[in-house]
Amino acid sequence: MSTPLELDGQTVLVTGASSGLGRHFSMTLAKAGAKVAVCARRADKLASLVEEIEAFDGRAMAFSMDVSDVSSISAAIDNAETELGAISVLVNNAGISVQKNAVDMTPDDYDLLMDTNQKGAYFAAVEMGKRMIAHGHGGSIINIASVAAIRPLAQLSTYCMSKAAVSHMTRALAVEWARYNVRVNAIAPGYIETEMNAEYFASPPGQAFIKRFLRRRVGVPENLDGALMLLATKAGEFMTGEQIVVDDGLNLAM
Repeated sequence: MSTPLELDGQTVLVTGASSGLGRHFSMTLAKAGAKVAVCARRADKLASLVEEIEAFDGRAMAFSMDVSDVSSISAAIDNAETELGAISVLVNNAGISVQKNAVDMTPDDYDLLMDTNQKGAYFAAVEMGKRMIAHGHGGSIINIASVAAIRPLAQLSTYCMSKAAVSHMTRALAVEWARYNVRVNAIAPGYIETEMNAEYFASPPGQAFIKRFLRRRVGVPENLDGALMLLATKAGEFMTGEQIVVDDGLNLAM
């Protein structure tokens, strides 16, 4: 018997899938029965992810995508749909961070971050939305925002701005595409430990930082699985334009 949280036979595309949350999201969705198009710039990392998914009899294929290049987004989606079928779920996850005081940010820093986090997220959503509308079957677009969209964080002014843009983009696109049954929602995580920040959180400064959190702990990628599966499946079909904050109460304490 099927359940609302299954994705059997559906095609899902994950951007920024080579590491961190994107890699974890890809594994979670594959375990739920989806065919997963894993997309990123680092082909070697994607190859190992596909092998991991195939090891538990999941289905995945790797596609090169640089979200800062709109033509690359379009080409990857075209290739993914040719190989795996019409995409019903986009996890719009690719993103980077530049940690500097505002007075030290350069135009190059700004362009690098915004081209990925803001422009890249927007055109990944738009390119996917076009196809969902054309197919006529609707779909779900899940943007990965951040608690930084709600609360300013030190030395992350531009990152906070980019994620606030993703948050508002979610609502704007939800309004435009509701009539086509394309749902657009967002997940706003708090601090989640991944391979990129694990060393910092284990260090004395990182441990001191964690003590400022409401529950004195940092999250793990699995903490986002509930929100991800809700938005990706029929369980969330009555939701659009929403942002689910999964931050362990962090925004209440910052």
